[in-house]
Amino acid sequence: MDVVVIGLGLIGGSMAKDLRRAGFATGLVGVESDPEHAAEAVRLGIVDRVDSLEEALPGADLVLITTPVDVAVTLLPGVLDRVGAHTTVTDMGSVKRRLTEAVREHSRRRQYVPAHPMAGTENSGPSAALENLFRGKIAILCDQEESGPQHLALVEKMFHALGMHIAYMTSDEQDHSTAFVSHLPHAAAYALANAVQDKEDRNIIFDLASGGFNSTVRLAKSSCAMWHPIFVQNRDYMVESLNVYMKHLEQFRDAIRDGESRQLEALILNANRIRAILNGESPRFLKNEETFVTYFTK
Repeated sequence: MDVVVIGLGLIGGSMAKDLRRAGFATGLVGVESDPEHAAEAVRLGIVDRVDSLEEALPGADLVLITTPVDVAVTLLPGVLDRVGAHTTVTDMGSVKRRLTEAVREHSRRRQYVPAHPMAGTENSGPSAALENLFRGKIAILCDQEESGPQHLALVEKMFHALGMHIAYMTSDEQDHSTAFVSHLPHAAAYALANAVQDKEDRNIIFDLASGGFNSTVRLAKSSCAMWHPIFVQNRDYMVESLNVYMKHLEQFRDAIRDGESRQLEALILNANRIRAILNGESPRFLKNEETFVTYFTK
């Protein structure tokens, strides 16, 4: 299996490492616009070599697009133009509607499988690549009826090689779901980091910061190049999720301001229910296979 990875950062690098280790990929070719990242990926053994897009695509069995979503929207039509008639193309972007719309009428649309592995860290670049980053996590496959069966099967096989469970959604469902469980936490972390940095005594605050603050604000270290286009492309669902979040923040603020002790206690106890949900004690919903679980219990 000759695999081309376009974008050699955290996701692309981690996938390349595990696909090689699992024996799924026998040849790994990278495509990377940053010369330093390209050299680092080769030095670390993440890929065998780095080629241009034109050189890399013709012999590929599988192409993984692991760039930021704004780059992927521009790349995807051209990638489908250049690949062979039997090559499978997939992407790992966190927003799907813009991508699927960009190639809806493409003659090779059925060779494309939209995907989103629900895994990552706040770090970026080839040196951030981790083994077993995806094991036990969920990969979302979108609009599977739009992809050719052999191409869908290959991408499913790839995610199983990474140790992932698979969920099936439409692109719209995916964007709506991830707006709440992935995109909103990043926006909240950015806002929290900005709020604390606004304080005149912020140096004292940072001296006092401990594990709780650090874990809450960790996502604020995530790359602007990755997250700015995600927020832009998923604007409508981001606004919805932020409105819901602000409503709940206002409930906490009002209960504290007004001395509503019982209301405050009720809000905290209701929030505590998330422990059971994240521990898998809530109902799981099956769809197409028993490994599917909702994004609330990932």
